[in-house]
Amino acid sequence: KRRSSKLPRIKRQGWVQRDDGEWEWEEDDPNYEAPVIVSSTITPTNESSATPTLPSGRFRPKQSLGQNFLRDGNTVTKILKAFHKDATLTRQVDPQVIVELGPGAGALTDPLVKTYGTNVLQCIEVDPRSVELLQEKHPSLIVRYEDVLQVDYPKMAEQQGQPLIIVGNLPYYITSQILFALADASHSGAVDSATVTMQWEVAQRMVAPTRCKDYGILSVVFQLYANVNLHFKIPPTVFYPQPKVDSALVGLHFLGPTRLRERLAGVNPAHLRRVVTAAFQQRRKTVRNSLKKLAQELYGENMSNIWTMQPTLPANIQEAVKRGDEFAATQELPQDWASKRPEELTPGQFVELARLLFGPANGGIDPSVPLGNKVWRKLKHGKDV
Repeated sequence: KRRSSKLPRIKRQGWVQRDDGEWEWEEDDPNYEAPVIVSSTITPTNESSATPTLPSGRFRPKQSLGQNFLRDGNTVTKILKAFHKDATLTRQVDPQVIVELGPGAGALTDPLVKTYGTNVLQCIEVDPRSVELLQEKHPSLIVRYEDVLQVDYPKMAEQQGQPLIIVGNLPYYITSQILFALADASHSGAVDSATVTMQWEVAQRMVAPTRCKDYGILSVVFQLYANVNLHFKIPPTVFYPQPKVDSALVGLHFLGPTRLRERLAGVNPAHLRRVVTAAFQQRRKTVRNSLKKLAQELYGENMSNIWTMQPTLPANIQEAVKRGDEFAATQELPQDWASKRPEELTPGQFVELARLLFGPANGGIDPSVPLGNKVWRKLKHGKDV
């Protein structure tokens, strides 16, 4: 359907109003195009600077790349402490493969090199000025000249022989797509944890409880896929140039394929995505109305039978409830689930809703069935296989 020129796109905290009056969630710049990369890997790093500074006359931040450089030493120190806590949450040793996304002028890179060394840290950067700068400062540091949205994280983890530990100051306009790429990478266990900055409102969505305006797709996906910790708020004054909004540091520890499969109990993540997306595209409507089109596609004339069904939890989920699993305890669909609004259903209940529509009813777990290489990230991002 073509958009009428008479109806402007009204924005409201990341939502955009369609011509029919419904609101859909717009996470990033719809006109974003991946930069063209002319080479793949550049080996650039060894001195570390205590105070984040910009090279005089060389480094004017590019708005097209969403660059807001950290310039406050105290904030950098807080970020590094939180990062180390996230990176060592489930392991007794220091991280072995750290990947910094978008190092920019090196505010985080310099202390990371000093703390962990260039044999542990790698960077991914699309700005050739940054690559050149880091090459001068840390000659032995590996910097991949690449767009973070196109990175094949599973392949990178396979090359390193272990899961990646992610850290970075993310550009606002592609934050959600970077996060979704990491969620997809966790299907194969390629990413262990991520400690990243983002817009405060995006962070709030990730940790939002049900029954509030911030609860949405990000909430469902990341509360299902990871343990999420909103570490602290970051004021605009610690960045150059100063953004117009507050930021936050968020830590994610991904469950990994084994635990994620236990929560999904056979549900295909691609099916879950269809359900969650359809529901929140019309979040003001009841689940019955927002999923009507999808149900009709799947069941045709028998669609009406769906809305009165009251499925029981699969045996393995029931066992998890008995063990005191907090996530499983919120997974059963209420009797009036069809009359609820999307924001009233927990992430676990969305899993059961996907099971109701797509199966499998018995909740069988088959580790040989891949969870998917590209489910949540956009089709134009990353590798297809």
